[in-house]
Amino acid sequence: MRTISKLIVAGVFVFAVLQVVRPSIPVGPGTIEVQVPPAVKSILEKDCYSCHSDQRRLAWFDRIVPAYWLVRYDVLTARQRLNFSTLGSKPAAAQEATLFEAVNMIQLGAMPLPRFLSLHPDSKVTPEELETLKAYLAPWAPTTSKTGDISERISSKTAAAVSPSGTGETSASVSLGSVQPEFNGFSFDPEFETWKPLSTTDRGDNNTFRFVLGNDIAIKAALAGNISPWPDGTRFAKIAWQQELGPDGFMHPGRFVQVEFMLKNAQLYKDTEGWGWGRWRGLDLKPYGGDARFVNECTGCHKPVSGDDFVYTLPITTAKISREEVVNNRAAALPPNLPYQPLGWNAITIYTDPNTHTTATLYGNDEALRAVHPRETDPGSPKYPAGAILALITWVQRDDPHWFGARIPDVPLSVEFVHVAAAAQMTSYRRFAGRDLAEDSVPGSVAAQRTNFLLSLAPAQLP
Repeated sequence: MRTISKLIVAGVFVFAVLQVVRPSIPVGPGTIEVQVPPAVKSILEKDCYSCHSDQRRLAWFDRIVPAYWLVRYDVLTARQRLNFSTLGSKPAAAQEATLFEAVNMIQLGAMPLPRFLSLHPDSKVTPEELETLKAYLAPWAPTTSKTGDISERISSKTAAAVSPSGTGETSASVSLGSVQPEFNGFSFDPEFETWKPLSTTDRGDNNTFRFVLGNDIAIKAALAGNISPWPDGTRFAKIAWQQELGPDGFMHPGRFVQVEFMLKNAQLYKDTEGWGWGRWRGLDLKPYGGDARFVNECTGCHKPVSGDDFVYTLPITTAKISREEVVNNRAAALPPNLPYQPLGWNAITIYTDPNTHTTATLYGNDEALRAVHPRETDPGSPKYPAGAILALITWVQRDDPHWFGARIPDVPLSVEFVHVAAAAQMTSYRRFAGRDLAEDSVPGSVAAQRTNFLLSLAPAQLP
């Protein structure tokens, strides 16, 4: 008994001594907080400020060592990722992008951290609170309908997207073979222009379009449903353009913003979730990272989709996956009776109709691609040769289940084909539409108008 008593006394003594080993958690006044409406700020303060602000808000049990050490680590790490006490010092575009990402993390269940919620249930974001945050950000509402300091300065979002450096300056394009690697040593892949599309995204949160392309390994894996996990050697390129409203009332790709790459190698990149990451911005393709630690931003952003091998994209494929929202089968529902299957071709450009909430992608066969010069400063309308075939697929849009503020293709509404003939022959136009995508009987005047429209679509600019 004496031995047990001595051990208890020693344990109490060590526990008491450990309470003195208490490195501080810095506290600040939060004088440059993000400026949002009171209802939004109230939610952020209740659910986020405990970790993501310079205010120290610890429950009594958080103050007990060794739990305090873990709490302190979590708080300091969280502040590095997002600090609402200092967010107001950043440009308006950066503030709004941060809020969109925060809401997305909440929507996907990644934030607040489940282990934090188990001890702090009052920090749970209720469905009503989440809807309040979404309504404030309102990615598809006119800019002028938003309230709060961010929206009043939202025009800078467009400026930042047009010029990724935020300076408003334009950059000259560079040779793809001479692009510098990222700060983590990840190399730029100049072959990305030849990769096939896996999906497209309409981003209302920052007014951009995205093409998600895959190399041969990625395309084969998507077609077979072999994506949990994706096989080693998979490469993705996510290309972003600023949206521009055209005279036809459609949103078209404008200035090139950036290209991001992911490369799967489970062993080589085991410390970064099995993927290599890189991003290059502007027509001069400047590496994004300030140092090698930029990768933490990539892995932190993709962590909520760890169950999908850290990939946000739902590939457009007919492959059947037992889990929901892993692939996009509805967008791939093209009937076999079509004269061609354009989803296996390269993409030329994209546009959306804001009034009908539809998106369309223009594809081309090999002959058509030879006439496309997206790296020219002003590519204009391509001069397609005989044998070129264009295919315009129009889809209904739906909300991207993996990213709040984005829309992706859903059910196909129509597929239009233009077959460019030799000089002595007629260029043909065919349209398939309706629930079964049956062939339409199109009047000659309409066929001519649609043919000219497809032929006139300028390719999305590449660096």
